[in-house]
Amino acid sequence: MADNDPAQPDGPDEPDFGELLRNLMGGNLADNPQLADALKQLGLENIDPAMMQMVQSQIQAMMSAPADGGFNVAMATDVARKAVAAEGDQSIGATTARDVEQVAHVANLWLDEVTDFPATSGVKAWSRAEWVEQTMPMWRQLVEPVALGVGAAIQKAMREQLSQLGGAEAEELGLPPGMDPAALMGQMEPMVARMSSAMFGMQVGQAVGALAGDVVTGTEMGLPLVEGNPVVVLPHNVAAFADGLSVDAGEVHLYLAVRESARVRLFQGVPWLGPALIAAVQSYAGDISIDTERIEEAIRDADTSDPAAMQSALQGSMFTPEPSEAQQRALGHLETLLALVEGWVDVVTERAVAAHLPHVSALAETVRRRRATSGPAERVFASLVGLELRPRRMREAAALFSALEEASDAATRDASWKHPDFAPTGADLDDPASYVERRTSGEQTVPERDAMDDALDQLLAQGRAEFDAEGDDGGPDDTSRTAERDSDSDGGEPT
Repeated sequence: MADNDPAQPDGPDEPDFGELLRNLMGGNLADNPQLADALKQLGLENIDPAMMQMVQSQIQAMMSAPADGGFNVAMATDVARKAVAAEGDQSIGATTARDVEQVAHVANLWLDEVTDFPATSGVKAWSRAEWVEQTMPMWRQLVEPVALGVGAAIQKAMREQLSQLGGAEAEELGLPPGMDPAALMGQMEPMVARMSSAMFGMQVGQAVGALAGDVVTGTEMGLPLVEGNPVVVLPHNVAAFADGLSVDAGEVHLYLAVRESARVRLFQGVPWLGPALIAAVQSYAGDISIDTERIEEAIRDADTSDPAAMQSALQGSMFTPEPSEAQQRALGHLETLLALVEGWVDVVTERAVAAHLPHVSALAETVRRRRATSGPAERVFASLVGLELRPRRMREAAALFSALEEASDAATRDASWKHPDFAPTGADLDDPASYVERRTSGEQTVPERDAMDDALDQLLAQGRAEFDAEGDDGGPDDTSRTAERDSDSDGGEPT
């Protein structure tokens, strides 16, 4: 080969990064379309021995560039969109959109009679792909703490394996004789970070794509996933849901629209609720413990040239089985909040539709069973964040809100959300009678504001200002990160 061949190392002490990449990835990357597609997302197109000279500079640039966060959001979005397309996603026509608006209008008329929380003006009929696009910014907030931890664990595992390579093994990887393999990791870390980001992005994309094929409305999971709190309906998923029931499809559409509209009213009318839910998820994810030994074992035994094999090896086994005390507190708080949201929605929906729909009890029980059973999509998400978003105490919460309304009125029921300190706790779900007595025995005042309240308000205002600025500049539709503050003022229950 000519001395001026650009694919050669610059000096005797520098490895041939092209040859090293080929060896690390198992030879000819053209035989692995999944990995080739992943590397294409990273800017490394046409990976082939004949094209390696063109790619050499890109490899070295990638090794010196920082990774873009814990996971590749663009790749996650692309994988999710391809997943829903493979299942047969349909665009939403003008007629379907008008039908959804009319159904939402009827739902809001019924809700006006049973709650003072006002209706929101936005109504969206989305395809699965549109749901993916619009919710991905929030998924990034929820999942990135785990992605960063997994990325660090993968780098640690590879560092350990490189440090254990012998001379013959190092030469097989294309390293110059006498070079310390462990010293190479410093040069490889940016590339490894990007590949970890791509791998986790593929996992997130698969999870969100699976959820997009299952959810019937925007807030069905109990989280405010969409900025602005519009009423969101996925008509084709609703039709699939109704197809398995012995109830008229129109009645099913109306019932689900009432539930969605009620939940959106709650998020819109209770400013602290959405941030408290997101903060609880992030608190759990941020304190998660990565099973580094399991990561090392997966990397050692799996085919590193096959991202799908890597994902299969890591999926469901990345986290240590025993949650920390902080995680247990966050999980208890999250489950209580989710139960309160769904319990309130159950009660309000029943009041709203009782005089209009004939199969309310059957539909309500179907929804409860759906929420109580962890489906494939929820299991995939559990593998990413290590928890299941299920309101385990929904029936107790519904009973509490019903008892409070019967003891007083709907206004008192809804006033429970006025301040985090008024909201029921897990202990109140165990003893609803005591909570009802406290709420109805006399006038309760909102606790005086303290420095923590002022700081939280300032953070929320700053986050809204940053989001508005991004919108004005045409930037990404990324929600504020100010929900990360899991403080006393976010409605946390005592533990």
